[in-house]
Order: sequence, then C-alpha cells, then structure tokens
Amino acid sequence: MDSLTLVCTASLLAAGLYWFVFILGSAEQKGKHAVQLSGGSIQRENVQENYNQYWSFFRRPKEIETADKVPAFVDTFYNLVTDIYEWGWGQSFHFSPAIPGKSNLESTKIHEQMAVDLINVKPGQKILDAGCGVGGPMRAIAAHSGCNVVGITINEYQVSRAKAHNKKAGLSHLCDVVCGNFLEMTFEDESFDGAYSIEATCHAPKLEEVYSEIFRVLKPGKLYVSYEWVTTDLYRGEDPEHVEIIQGIERGDALPGLRAFSDIADVAKKVGFEVVKERDLAKPPSRPWWSRLKMGRIAYWRNHIVVTVLEAVGVAPKGTVDVHEMLFKTADYLTRGGETGIFTPMHMILLKKPEKPQEG
Repeated sequence: MDSLTLVCTASLLAAGLYWFVFILGSAEQKGKHAVQLSGGSIQRENVQENYNQYWSFFRRPKEIETADKVPAFVDTFYNLVTDIYEWGWGQSFHFSPAIPGKSNLESTKIHEQMAVDLINVKPGQKILDAGCGVGGPMRAIAAHSGCNVVGITINEYQVSRAKAHNKKAGLSHLCDVVCGNFLEMTFEDESFDGAYSIEATCHAPKLEEVYSEIFRVLKPGKLYVSYEWVTTDLYRGEDPEHVEIIQGIERGDALPGLRAFSDIADVAKKVGFEVVKERDLAKPPSRPWWSRLKMGRIAYWRNHIVVTVLEAVGVAPKGTVDVHEMLFKTADYLTRGGETGIFTPMHMILLKKPEKPQEG
C-alpha cells in the first residue's frame, strides 16, 4: 500500500471516528454528545463506586421501601444514567405507543400533549410536573398548552440540564424546575391548577405518599393525570419467567417494587381523589411501545463500542461501560415485559380533587 493510500485511509477513518463520537448526538434530539458523558453530579473518579453502591441497595431491599432512603437510591441512579439517556434516547425519559407514519419524537410529543389535554387547563395557569427529569415533556406541554409548568426532580444534575434545555428552547418564561423530593414537596397547599406525572411515580416506595402530596398542592376541582408503570392482569407471581422479567425491570430502573394495575385506583381514592378515567394506553389499537427498544439493538452495540473506547482512553469516567450495559439488559427485560403483556409503562389514570363543599 503506497503512502497516498495510507493517508487517504487514515483520513477516512479519522473522519468516521470524528462523526461517530463528536457529531453523533442522541437518537432524537441532540443535547448530549458521546464525549460529554459524565456521572451527573458524581465526581468522575467516583462513578464506578456509585454504580457499585446502586447495586448494593438491592442487597438491602428494605432500605428502598422507606421514604428516607429513596432520595439517595433514585438520585444515584439518575446521576449515573441521565447523560446516557439523553445521548441514546432523547430528552423525554419515557415510552409512547408507536404511531404509524410518525417518528419516535413525534409519537412522544403526542403522548405528552395528551396528558395536558386530559387535565383541561388554560394558557397562563400553573401546573405541576411531578418527576420532570431533564424536562422533555415539560417543554412539549408548555409549548402546546401555554401553561406555566413547574417541574420537580430529585436530581440536581437534571435540574441544571432541564434549565439549560428550557433556555435553549426559548421556554424559560413558561418552564421552571426545582430540586426536591415529590414525597415531601415545599409547594404551598392548593397552589396548582393541574398536575401530571409521566412514568415517574413508580420511584415512590408507597404510591399513597406521592399521591397525597399531589392532592395537597392541587386546587379543589382540578385534575391530575399519571402514566403509571404497573404489572397487568396477565402477570403471574408463581411464574418464574414473569418474576425474572419484573425484577429485571425493577433493578435496572431504580424501582422499589412495581405495583399491580388494580392497586392504582384504590390508592387514589384512599387519599381523597375521585377517579375520572382509567385505562392502559398500551392496549390495542395502540402499536407496541417496545418496538423502539427492539429497533435500537444495533444502535446499542454501536454506542457500546463508543462508550468502551471513550472509557478506555479516559474521556468517559470509569464505570460508564457498566452503566451502559445495565441499561441494555434492562431494555431486554422491558421488551420481554411488553411482548408477554405482563407489564405496561402507560397505565393512565385521570383523577379529580373534589370541590370544597359550599358553605351555608
């Protein structure tokens, strides 16, 4: 091979690597590049240790069943995964039904916009996003409804990411984000005109604790909608395969324990809500929500090569490969949960806080 051929080959390889690592952003909406992968608020030298700490929670399962342990458990998880989620999935950390003729991004926005349409709010009103992540749904909902959206997340790094995205999207005047625990919110009683949660309350050890808080901050007569992660009526606790799938989902997504679909309305009524509507948005005629996971297998292996190289050369912190591999295994459990029909991430429940009785 002559020198010119070597130079050309090297140039092509270099250009390809540059595109692969520096240009390639998230699957849907570039907000992170591979070389920017971090451990969130965790110092880079402590990422591996925190990954090991995350798994240690599952050796002490009782500790992730109490409200005082949940912040550390969930905060650690989101420090580890937020950058990878943004890079490989997008800014909306949830699923949506596949819609024929629509891209994943379009399907996701439609799923988010439906949530705010359900709670019947008007431009200028203030609504709560309980468990807002980096604010993908918040921005879609604010742009669609004209409402002022206040999001709360347990993770300080997600707050900074959400605020940066809000500013870049020109929506800072409609979107605000605070760091806090949605089990113990600092908002005043009856201060919101509506509320929603999109695949977020599954992180609560007891659903009644987060529902009680949302009930407290919601004005009388107003609506709250939640998309819940639950096991369906097809789940059998005596089936080893079913148990393996559900435990895999729980451990790979920082869940204290998945609830049964039949428990959701009972909990809502217990804290004082009226149930307006309830249904599984994943059921036909909806297309499989897990199809995006199956189609993303090639992208996973592509990304895993990038992550492995970046960690090896010291660009990504040590432990990033372990986190990425954990998420891939979890994606397989989620896919199996969808294909068997024993799990849904979009059990929708629409709730109303009763009006106050008329005096006199």
